[in-house]
Amino acid sequence: METYLSIGCMSGTSLDGLDLTACRFSFDGAWKFEILKSVTIPYSHKWVNRLAKAGQLTALELALLNNDYGKYIGKQVAGFCTELPEKPDIVSSHGHTIFHQPQERLTLQIGNGAFVAAYSGIQTACDFRSLDVALKGQGAPLVPIGDELLFGEYEICLNLGGIANVSYKENGERRAFDICPANMAFNYFIQELGYEYDLDGNLGRAGKIQEELLGLLNELEFYQQKGPKSLSREWFNTEFLPVILSFHLAPEDVLRTLYEHVSDQLSRAVDGFQKAQILISGGGAHNVFLIELFSEKTKHKTIIPSAQIIDFKEAIIFAFLGVLRLRHEINCLKSVTGSLRDHSGGVIYLP
Repeated sequence: METYLSIGCMSGTSLDGLDLTACRFSFDGAWKFEILKSVTIPYSHKWVNRLAKAGQLTALELALLNNDYGKYIGKQVAGFCTELPEKPDIVSSHGHTIFHQPQERLTLQIGNGAFVAAYSGIQTACDFRSLDVALKGQGAPLVPIGDELLFGEYEICLNLGGIANVSYKENGERRAFDICPANMAFNYFIQELGYEYDLDGNLGRAGKIQEELLGLLNELEFYQQKGPKSLSREWFNTEFLPVILSFHLAPEDVLRTLYEHVSDQLSRAVDGFQKAQILISGGGAHNVFLIELFSEKTKHKTIIPSAQIIDFKEAIIFAFLGVLRLRHEINCLKSVTGSLRDHSGGVIYLP
């Protein structure tokens, strides 16, 4: 049996922190995994501001931030690994997405892998999206290969992170696409009320649906497109947010309308399939109100896994992507991203 110890590093669009997970993967005809340790390291206000404003920097400033953030990740990984039973085989880092414009053949995740390797002392795989975009793919989502090989007992995998995405099997092929903004949108308006997040969805539950706004959001062009397709913070800032801000609503009413919108889009995304089990992960799986709304609107059975899987599934799968890259095996599927071919993405740096 072949085994690997890999560290997955994930930073999402919701800017809540750096997820780290240590996983042991074993292969004996099929892949299995064991989580050894997981933690979310919250970003300081300084790091939230630096990452949130990165898209407005000069080229030199962004290059320096890329190095600084790589150093930050490397130091966090080094501290995280001190209690592990042995030195990991690889660090697999998503980085933090600053630009994602696949139509322009552009995607950028900062967190220089050379600095991650240098400061962690462990070989590091990073930049998993660029090859796919060069091959005319969307560069996202990347987790479906993990859904296929690690969570294949579920017909549909739904991730409710900053952006919601879905992965499923159709005609023998794994397919996936981004659905809509989720925690990224909720958190934007929750912070206007002075909170980090909407605990159990209670703030949104207290608001009122603004039907005109709901209709405009549900009619956005992106939702009329078929997959493969992906979303970005740029789209959120230029296409989604201006529609909401034009209504000048109370934050509670915006939140209530957003909950209705997101649950609408989630149900539309999955209800074309035969009745199935849906594995739900990502921070939104903790949101009681959102899960209630979605469960009422879908015919499928919703499965909420352990808190560790909810919170760290993406980091687990990124750890797995690094293992597949080490083995020169496919970790990105053309059926998911629309690229010219299946491939093994990611750049590896030795310390």
